[in-house]
Amino acid sequence: MLSTDQTTPVPKEKLSYLALGDSYTIGEAVAPQESFPFQLQDLLSAKNLDVSSPRIIATTGWTTDELQSAIKQADIQKKYDFVTLLIGVNNQYRGYPIERYKEEFSALLQNTIVFASGRKDRVFVVSIPDWGSTPFGKGSGKDINTIAKEIDAFNAVNQSIALAAGVSYTDITPASRNAATDLGLVAKDGLHPSGKMYASWAAELSPKVLKALD
Repeated sequence: MLSTDQTTPVPKEKLSYLALGDSYTIGEAVAPQESFPFQLQDLLSAKNLDVSSPRIIATTGWTTDELQSAIKQADIQKKYDFVTLLIGVNNQYRGYPIERYKEEFSALLQNTIVFASGRKDRVFVVSIPDWGSTPFGKGSGKDINTIAKEIDAFNAVNQSIALAAGVSYTDITPASRNAATDLGLVAKDGLHPSGKMYASWAAELSPKVLKALD
């Protein structure tokens, strides 16, 4: 008699994704599915990677210390297959000292690496976009050249810390400045990125994430 014993395939667990940040992570002024974490999930799914909907810890207006407080309050126990971190614009906007940002961003990045089970290749830092290039920035009464220089200074800090830690760094800042001439890159509030700009961020991140998860 032939054996009818068959092994039932075990469903593969979905890949988990944690996105940490501020308004640029939650996608202020656009639909959630247009935010870069959800668009990144879609791009990865199109490459046959089964990724769960991202867990997002982010709120409009957060600075590094406020994100850190929220992370502590969330008491994250779970480890994630990959994590993105984008934070700092509100430190610059409020005029916080860059040395304070350096210390707090360093601490956040170390936490982020822990959330990725210590896998530095699974952590992806994204640069701060230049809000001075938007209609809001131009009408803010602040000098847009000063904004640009300060954004560049904050990004020099987060890039240096990210690379020294051995994690991926994606510089979306130059492309964010295209909003000065392409209003299609700006959401209806005149300040935050549109789904079109977020799509470009996701497109830059997806091959890096794919390579890390391969």
